[in-house]
Amino acid sequence: MSTLDSIYSDQLEGIYDSPTHAEGAKGELPLTEEILRTRPSGDMFGMTLNAGMGWEPSELANDGVMMISTLAGIRSTDGSPKALALHTGGYELGVQLEAAAEVLRENHKLPYATFVSDPCDGRTQGTIGMFDSLPYRNDAAVVFRRLIRSLPTRKGILGVASCDKGLPATMMALASQHDYPVCLCPGGSTLMPVNHGKCDPGEDAGTIQTIGARFAYNEISLEYARRQGCRACASAGGGCQFLGTAGTSQVVSEGLGLAITHSALAPSGTKIWEDVARASARALLTQMDKGITAKDIITEASVRNAMIIHAAFGGSTNLLLHIPAIAFEAGVKRPTVDDWAEVNKAVPRLVSVMPIGPVHYPTSMAFMAGGVPEVMLILRKYFPGLLDESVMTATGQTLGENLDWWENSERRQLVRQHLKETTGVDADEIIKTPEAAKAAGMTSTVTFPKGNIAPEGSVVKSTAIDPRAISEDGFYRHTAPCKVYPSEKAAMKAIKEHEVVPGDIMIVLGVGPKGTGMEETYQLTSALKKVPEGYKIALITDARFSGVSTGACFGHVGPEALAGGPIGKLRDGDVVEIIVDTNALEGSLNFIGTDPENPISYEEGAAILAERETDPRVKEDDDLPDDTRLWAALQDVSGGTWQGCVYDTDKIVEAINAGKKALAEN
Repeated sequence: MSTLDSIYSDQLEGIYDSPTHAEGAKGELPLTEEILRTRPSGDMFGMTLNAGMGWEPSELANDGVMMISTLAGIRSTDGSPKALALHTGGYELGVQLEAAAEVLRENHKLPYATFVSDPCDGRTQGTIGMFDSLPYRNDAAVVFRRLIRSLPTRKGILGVASCDKGLPATMMALASQHDYPVCLCPGGSTLMPVNHGKCDPGEDAGTIQTIGARFAYNEISLEYARRQGCRACASAGGGCQFLGTAGTSQVVSEGLGLAITHSALAPSGTKIWEDVARASARALLTQMDKGITAKDIITEASVRNAMIIHAAFGGSTNLLLHIPAIAFEAGVKRPTVDDWAEVNKAVPRLVSVMPIGPVHYPTSMAFMAGGVPEVMLILRKYFPGLLDESVMTATGQTLGENLDWWENSERRQLVRQHLKETTGVDADEIIKTPEAAKAAGMTSTVTFPKGNIAPEGSVVKSTAIDPRAISEDGFYRHTAPCKVYPSEKAAMKAIKEHEVVPGDIMIVLGVGPKGTGMEETYQLTSALKKVPEGYKIALITDARFSGVSTGACFGHVGPEALAGGPIGKLRDGDVVEIIVDTNALEGSLNFIGTDPENPISYEEGAAILAERETDPRVKEDDDLPDDTRLWAALQDVSGGTWQGCVYDTDKIVEAINAGKKALAEN
């Protein structure tokens, strides 16, 4: 029997009676003489296509609104899956899109929906799939922009997204639409499983990523791993329950003014989450009526506001890559490492959530405690003038007007009341005043050490360094001969074989953009937690970290090793000095020679490193896709990590032309 016979074995009765013609849509297109004589043929052909899809023909001259989203999977009307998405974050977004589309149609607009689904950083941890994670962001933003421009009749753009790379990509695309009304609808947060006690606590999606390591160290049983792994995602939608990159991107979108007041982190699948989509659509309509556009919303002042909110929430360090990229697309000044340091020194951390606590409340509870506007109210009261309240926002009002509304709104009272009634937790236990935060031991989140190892800068989530490693004066100090590993694979092997011991400083190279697409190394940071007294081990790398990572881990070291950065010149046994003042939020990473008893000056260390060759073991990963190699080259020319890993077309074209000229001359 032919293979084709088996392929077509389930033949249905009547399938060969298929028609080749049909009546087509009833009615008439709303064409006028002016349209026929003056408009491009694409406008009229678009109407024909829309009628063919079943839209009421008489409405086809209405203003078009483009909805872009990271929707993925195939979801039945009852919520059951026909095909899975790569993560929950994209799976339920269709519900929000439908809600937004209904509002647009009710207001005589013509909604269109296009999708660029996104990968899952959790799913690709420790795999070569991670090599595509950050590059995806740029490429998705490009595709989104191409799709937006493919609707020439658009009058506004609504984005609906929720997770680590898809949400920054969506914001980059919206920010680039300078002359159009734009609004971002955040896709909310996954619900936590119910806590049934010590034997069945209900773990979040961050801790569940460590079940393999915990089982290997005999901390949990096979049965426990099976059960908790099954129930960790207690709803089918939303970003992870901790304030990782997904949650941080959502609060930053609201801080930018790109998302409406009290929209970030809504509990997925709930009525209030669905209503956020309706409200976002109404906000876009308001902008269209008032003539407000993206360039009115995303300004240098609103970018700074977003950085302030990032600091107040204690957000993921990955936003150091995404906020500059959004600013670049908006055509405004990109923040520098010094700008980040200044903001983080000025802004206390006020929100107690996973993964750094001190109490590990899920992000859905932070939403019910009042979310971003509640944090903004506290900042306004205790630090007058810190936030620029004059900035325009997606609501069609200024930030100050939004906060005036929130302070006395029924919405604020009801969500905080509901939180107390259903969980027993007072909203003020989650979102704190500066005094209460200080009393709870909460410190500002991020420090940006420089030095002869990291002349362009690095980042450490200093509030997440184990308190046992911090002295009474608030300093983390660690000086030791380093152990150098040319890849994450080599570093993981060393940890598993007990080569890495307390007191070590690990240097992991070649995992920046050029080596691996700047992979996340949560595999490393979580593994170090399982090493006895692992808090005494430090990690320095040109990679980035998951938003759930904690510990004495220094990432984003620039320049990266494969770009000739001095981190790539370090050798086994070189003495490295780490100093972090967790109170003043200042720090340094320096090579101080090869003899711990006779340290050399930072300047002498810099000179020695400058003379050395890059570690010959450092190279592109053998599995690095050509797509990511191209991305790495383009972002390197465009300014690299601390400029947001963007595509700066002018710089890229200049470099290509210079290269072509040099090749011709040779």
